[in-house]
Amino acid sequence: MVLAVTLGYLGISLGVGIWSGRKTSKGPEGYVAGDRALGFLVLYFILGASIFSAFAFLGGPGWAYSRGAAAFYILSYGTVGLVPWYFFGPRVARLGRKFGFVTQAELLSHRFQSKGLSAALAVISLIAFLPYLTLQMQGAGYVFNVVTEGRIPNWAGAAIAYGVVLIYVFRSGVMGVAWTNTLQGMFMMVLAWSLGLYLPWKLYGGVGAMFDRLAETVPEMLRAPGLGANGEIWTWGGYSSAILISVMGFSIWPHYFMKIFTARSERTLKRTVVFYPTFQIFLIPILFIGFAGILSFPGVEPSDAILPTILMSLDLPAVVIGLFCAGALAASMSTGDALVHAAGSILVRDFYRVLFRPDLSAAQQTRLIRILVVVISGVAYYFAVMSKISLVALLLLSYGFIAQIFPVLIAALYWPRSTRPGILMGLAAGCVVTTVWNLVPQLQWQEIHPGVWGLAANVVAMVVVSLMTPPMDPEHVGQFVVE
Repeated sequence: MVLAVTLGYLGISLGVGIWSGRKTSKGPEGYVAGDRALGFLVLYFILGASIFSAFAFLGGPGWAYSRGAAAFYILSYGTVGLVPWYFFGPRVARLGRKFGFVTQAELLSHRFQSKGLSAALAVISLIAFLPYLTLQMQGAGYVFNVVTEGRIPNWAGAAIAYGVVLIYVFRSGVMGVAWTNTLQGMFMMVLAWSLGLYLPWKLYGGVGAMFDRLAETVPEMLRAPGLGANGEIWTWGGYSSAILISVMGFSIWPHYFMKIFTARSERTLKRTVVFYPTFQIFLIPILFIGFAGILSFPGVEPSDAILPTILMSLDLPAVVIGLFCAGALAASMSTGDALVHAAGSILVRDFYRVLFRPDLSAAQQTRLIRILVVVISGVAYYFAVMSKISLVALLLLSYGFIAQIFPVLIAALYWPRSTRPGILMGLAAGCVVTTVWNLVPQLQWQEIHPGVWGLAANVVAMVVVSLMTPPMDPEHVGQFVVE
């Protein structure tokens, strides 16, 4: 029954995904940007559900369960993560309509007149996307494995869920992502609060009673900034830098950033940014689930599996368990579909077309994007089956790389003196430093996120090299820079 309900939900998602793309145009404007026609409700849910991922539904409770108050950093960066959009979003949307941009790299490479920058951003995006997409597939595999008591292995569960995603993204593009995310977002909102309030009541007699017990028994789990990955108290440097790098990465993720180009109007975009923090309200009960498991279900490994473990341990009707498992799958799929769609679009529009086939027709671009959607899904699936890295560790690693694009965007829109060599040197320095700091533990200080050191190197290199090289054509720069 649990499996039947879960598969039924996947069938509904597939139907909505295929149905939603029936009226969009067949070229990149329709497949990638939805003909720039998304309204407030759909844009709100496509952005909200895209971040309400396997990380939120599985990794969030996993952090609350294993690291306590450290999980509050998720609420912090989610609340302010889109604030930068309020300032640069309308400008980006206008430029998109003026020049026909549908990806982030098209905007930045045009501003700095650099094919190399377009290719570099495509590569950085893919490097960041793969672990993030792997995370979503791992989450789907966990769910199927636990709810079937091991009868469906992780690899098969991930294949089932992402087979559905692959079909509707292949068929409908961004509109399939948009409308399935709207369905999944509403579904997850209801499930999050139902489950987040029910489990503390079932196990402790209520949310207040649960936190009273935790305060008496394991008070260290409720003290900010919580526990680090090694089980010791997380430093404030580690906690605050994780928020900083996440905020910068949040607003610049290419699959997120591309949604600026889909907005119906600047007013729609600003309204979405203003209302977006309300989506974090639905993360609060998700964290309650993790806290509920600390005393009642000790020793669960991996900690990311605490939600399905609790569900299968309680005497709940099979239909109810199936619905909650479908919600966890919805969390995984609503992010994975946006990622795989953006990855294919970026590789075609920003890498292959720019470097090898500038004469590629609209129909050829759409066809090639669809092929790459399949290929990228296959590569991520391989890593999802083979990788043993924590979901949250994967996410933070991705944010460290993608955050390096933030200084490039700010310079593109607000600093007329920035130059092509400066931008390229800054990106290179930031990515190298982030990688080195990730690979060499001895360089860690106060557990500060490696991406922060990468950003520092990025900005210094960008400023120094830009000032040492000739300025760009003022007339060209004036089309982009906000004075």
